[in-house]
Amino acid sequence: MQRPDVCVLIPTFNNAETLSTVIGGVLAHTPRVIVVNDGSTDRTGEILARFPMVSVVAYARNRGKGFALRQGFIKALSLGYRYAITIDSDGQHYPEDLDTFERALATHEGALIVGARNMENADQPGGSSFGNRFSNFWFHLETGIRCPDTQSGYRLYPIERLRKVRWWTRKYEFEVEVLVRAAWRKVPVVSVPVRVYYPPPEERVTHFRPFKDFTRISVLNTALVLIMITTFKWIR
Repeated sequence: MQRPDVCVLIPTFNNAETLSTVIGGVLAHTPRVIVVNDGSTDRTGEILARFPMVSVVAYARNRGKGFALRQGFIKALSLGYRYAITIDSDGQHYPEDLDTFERALATHEGALIVGARNMENADQPGGSSFGNRFSNFWFHLETGIRCPDTQSGYRLYPIERLRKVRWWTRKYEFEVEVLVRAAWRKVPVVSVPVRVYYPPPEERVTHFRPFKDFTRISVLNTALVLIMITTFKWIR
């Protein structure tokens, strides 16, 4: 990665088994790395101490992925970055695909770029496939834009364009909110293909709580649809 205005942001919560590998893989492509330690209670702090070249944001209590991303955006802006590529710390994303985002940015300056996974992957959990179709439907309804993988956490955010937005959410639903509200602000939403690795079921670590988090996402989507109907937000 060559652009000095692009950093990589890694939010993490209790992913000590994969965090070191993810950070090392990202550092092979860029030195501009920020990790947000979202109140981890495992060996995350010890692992981060091995990477003094990485900028770290840390706080004691787990606040949720959305909150971690928001804190990472604030840190990235304070360091002078205009874009942040978010990559999950569970090892499902390939750091080699970071270059895909930078190439896409060259032709889609100012866009929010989503890394679209191959949703036909035989190893993909069934719940994830259903949740993605559910999320894609609501995103299209709320914005008029088709996006094949609205649940992907592998994204490039134009944080400079979004710096004045007052976000509403703090958990997983933030990744829905930011897509919709960015689109409403006329930020182009572009998808690029990325690879994904799903470890065997016995090795998978997820902090997504299906009932609670789907409920929060559903409440958010209901609110967004009402806003869209009453303000004609997505009509261009």
